[in-house]
Amino acid sequence: MRNDTRLSRMLHVLIHMARHDQPATSDTIAQMLGTNPVVVRRTMALLKKEGYVRSEKGHRGGWSLAKPLAEMTLLNIHQALGASSLFAIGLSTDHPQCLVEQAVNAALTEAFDAAQALLLERLGSVTLEQLANDFERRFREL
Repeated sequence: MRNDTRLSRMLHVLIHMARHDQPATSDTIAQMLGTNPVVVRRTMALLKKEGYVRSEKGHRGGWSLAKPLAEMTLLNIHQALGASSLFAIGLSTDHPQCLVEQAVNAALTEAFDAAQALLLERLGSVTLEQLANDFERRFREL
């Protein structure tokens, strides 16, 4: 199963966008991510809908931040992208009447729910500004 890298990739894009004074075109972002500009526009539209980016058409147009990085958390961006499942592990439901399957699924559900709550809490406590500051620190240490 392939990992969903949209969150990581969009965080990367947003931090790059904050470092530049001019809008980033879908073509430029697509080249950075090794994808198609249509995919970029579709993904950025999700962020635009939630007010994190804006777009300008025409010459010198493109995507720019609509909010400061300090006002965006990892959780905000995760949710804007559609809040896909955080775990690839699933429950077996082949034999719903089987008491063993019921016990296994109950234990796994409890563990998944606890892990997801902890992860969502952590994502909500980290701003994009913190990521940008970490990048700046790493860059200075080169």
